[in-house]
Amino acid sequence: MKQTSLALSLAGLSFMMTVIWGGPLLRILRHYKIGKLIRLDEPGHHAVKMGTPTMGGVMIILPVVFLTVLLNTVSLVGLSGVGRSVLVPLIVMLGYAVLGAIDDWEGVRGKRRGEGMRARTKFAAQVILAVGTALVLKYMLHVPELFIPGVQGVFDLGIWYVPIAAFIIVGSSNAVNFTDGLDGLAGLISATAFAAYGGIAMLQGQVFLGRFCFTLVGALFGFLWFNVHPADLFMGDTGSLSLGATLAVVALMTGQWALLPLIAIIPVSEALSVIIQVGYFKLTKGKRIFKMSPIHLHFELLGWSETQVVQRFWLIGLLSAMIGIGLALV
Repeated sequence: MKQTSLALSLAGLSFMMTVIWGGPLLRILRHYKIGKLIRLDEPGHHAVKMGTPTMGGVMIILPVVFLTVLLNTVSLVGLSGVGRSVLVPLIVMLGYAVLGAIDDWEGVRGKRRGEGMRARTKFAAQVILAVGTALVLKYMLHVPELFIPGVQGVFDLGIWYVPIAAFIIVGSSNAVNFTDGLDGLAGLISATAFAAYGGIAMLQGQVFLGRFCFTLVGALFGFLWFNVHPADLFMGDTGSLSLGATLAVVALMTGQWALLPLIAIIPVSEALSVIIQVGYFKLTKGKRIFKMSPIHLHFELLGWSETQVVQRFWLIGLLSAMIGIGLALV
């Protein structure tokens, strides 16, 4: 109970820190005109978002890094087992945040303005980071490789764990990136998923991981203070790529990554909608299944308002996360 209280207190503290420093960050981004560029083929009302400050993922990451390092200073300096475990999600979050920041900068102020990094370059960097992380999880941290709900014991995947884990990290990173298209959507969905895995980690006795997750939840709520409709700030790839990859690492560290498609049902659906749309478009030489992908744009074009899409998607995500926690306890 004491550890749970501390984890929830960390969420409150990170929320306050994020809200307090969010205002100055917003002014800095506006001063340097680091604003979002909107695709011409997006729904027409999205044009009003043009120029809204992006790269807001920095607002989330810095309080989480500060609090996590501060709370684990002794174990980090001594590089104990707990310290190394805390380092893994932190380094992944920072690594993918740097990659996302480069992509955001290229798209806003760089040579490839409006496009960002080349897709192949970004994907290659994601894969390299993911493979390195998978090797650390298996051979240094020796995390539980796979729990299946209702089945006793841990499944050993052998060498196959590395490519599977790398695929999950890259897939989750891109899935949250696809979800980041409407005000508040990616933040709400990510906060819900991290809260679910934070609860699972606490139940497993992985207190350090649970604290980290709830610290992230608090920071995400602080970010949502500025990101709810109408948004004053977008997280950009700086936030979405790092959140998706970190969520995957947290899921892998608990061994309950088989539940990730359920707990993160909205990002998974967003990614699948893009894959299905592109595949069907190529196979049929121009036909589409959805009016537009990712799927949140499809529902907007069906007549749902932006807030309706966000709220309904979040309700689905919340219920799925609750079911996921229940299955983890089976």
